[in-house]
Amino acid sequence: MATSQPSTPEAVQACHECIVWLIPLLDQFPKARRYTLGDRIETALIDVLEALLTATYSRDKSASLSRANQRLAVIRHLWRVCFELKVIAMARYEHGSRLFVDLGRQIGGWQKASTGR
Repeated sequence: MATSQPSTPEAVQACHECIVWLIPLLDQFPKARRYTLGDRIETALIDVLEALLTATYSRDKSASLSRANQRLAVIRHLWRVCFELKVIAMARYEHGSRLFVDLGRQIGGWQKASTGR
């Protein structure tokens, strides 16, 4: 008997795409920032992906989705710090910000759908 696996939620795919876009950019950070801000952002985004995947396979999704949302808030602030320290250009800052806002909307929509509100 085949077991059915949940389909990949849009938030998981969006997070995956963020990681694929962001890691090569983080590799280009100046050495002084690559191992501080770059590592923190990369680790936090991977934490978001992990929380979303946990939610995918959990009955009670609220704790995992809340954790993903909290980590995403940290990423947004670190991303802004990168821009203010002139580690990234305006165009990359704007693109990354749009990706993070979109991911946040998807997580929020998933939270609402899972709670039935």
